[in-house]
Amino acid sequence: MYDLIIIGAGPAGITASVYAARKKIEFLVISKDIGGQAAWSGDIENYTGYQFITGPELAAKFEEHMRKYDIPLKADEVVRDISKTGEVIIVTTDKASYEARSVIIASGKRTKELNVTGEKEFKNHGLTYCATCDGPIFANKDVAVIGGGNSALDAVLQLRRFAKRVTLVNITDALGGDAVMREQVEVDSKVTVLNSAQVTGILGDKFVSGIKILRQGKEETLAVQGVFVEIGLLPNSEFAKAIARNQLQEIIINCRNETNIPGIFAAGDVTDVPEKQIIIAAGEGSKACLSAFRYLVQHKF
Repeated sequence: MYDLIIIGAGPAGITASVYAARKKIEFLVISKDIGGQAAWSGDIENYTGYQFITGPELAAKFEEHMRKYDIPLKADEVVRDISKTGEVIIVTTDKASYEARSVIIASGKRTKELNVTGEKEFKNHGLTYCATCDGPIFANKDVAVIGGGNSALDAVLQLRRFAKRVTLVNITDALGGDAVMREQVEVDSKVTVLNSAQVTGILGDKFVSGIKILRQGKEETLAVQGVFVEIGLLPNSEFAKAIARNQLQEIIINCRNETNIPGIFAAGDVTDVPEKQIIIAAGEGSKACLSAFRYLVQHKF
């Protein structure tokens, strides 16, 4: 029986774990990976204390901080269900079940898929969802980035260092995202922006050779050797069946990170907090742990 189980080891989960260690709580972290979306990010210039740091570097700093406290971690486990019986919360993974008096869900988000022909066939064969991970593989090649928000802009700014040409395919009539990033993309001579364009298929033989797009009522074929899908994120909340979620399937929390079930808290991008930023997720993780600690102190078990 743990006092606390933390689900997820991204910025929110790791921060919560550091706070839990300092509070001397008997706790466990369960996560399929370490670093979360921070590990996928490119250049980060808005995390306090670092004028410039890459996503993988920041994720490594998070992990280093966590390891300093010798935090108990069940890695490579995927949570399948969470339920509460009396005062006991049961967390079931693909490998085991664990019991706790309180839980913090900090499971983050994952990338959306295009759901077009060829996507599944060419995944990891020229089609990818992570510019940070796979960008260098496409050196001196023509690539396409699908999307129009911050994640797509970030991918373009990373890929322009390696690729021969980058085409940004955006389904809306104008790019979104931060103005600073948008301006860098729009003035770069290696980048072409196609607004009001929808991807309808991925082409290729063994590897990607192009994409089909629908633009201004006409179908076109764009020759590329790499496709980076950056069309948004989905919350990893499927296991939270008994917990209130909004229409986006984000877990609904109050200002104390409490869910509708006493003893179950949530933090970071899996929640309905309006802004999804690394620094916000970290702050929410600390708040959630402090709320969980208060809950443990105030309740008799």
